[in-house]
Amino acid sequence: MRTSIARSKKARFTYGPKNSPRVIILQKLYAFHINKDSEISFSKHRYKKFIKDVVNGTIEKKELIDETIKKHLDKDMNIKRTEKLLIVLLQAAIFEFLYRPKTSINIIINEYLNTAKLFVNSSQTKFLNALLDKISKKIRDYNE
Repeated sequence: MRTSIARSKKARFTYGPKNSPRVIILQKLYAFHINKDSEISFSKHRYKKFIKDVVNGTIEKKELIDETIKKHLDKDMNIKRTEKLLIVLLQAAIFEFLYRPKTSINIIINEYLNTAKLFVNSSQTKFLNALLDKISKKIRDYNE
């Protein structure tokens, strides 16, 4: 009986595609990107504060983040021709690189790559990995 209780408690804290914090962040940002007049609401979640901070911070710092993308990735991608979902993923990850210094760069990259795998094909995920790796190194070098 104890084993099943332990498993059920453990199962509550694993995240699937529907309740992963970064999937929720991506969904909120993409919905906002599509309809800027929409109101963003945040339902109850274990990481509600984190989700809210990243979503609101990414929206508030969008110009700075887009400038960072242009500055560091101008040769690698054309922001106007890149799929919007990849741009939103990049923006959220860059926000975390810049404004959540206690979170490891590797964790941020892995979390956004795992999120990307749910929405884009493997070649786009590889492209995103290369972009995140490149920009994280430039941001880290710049901030140190």
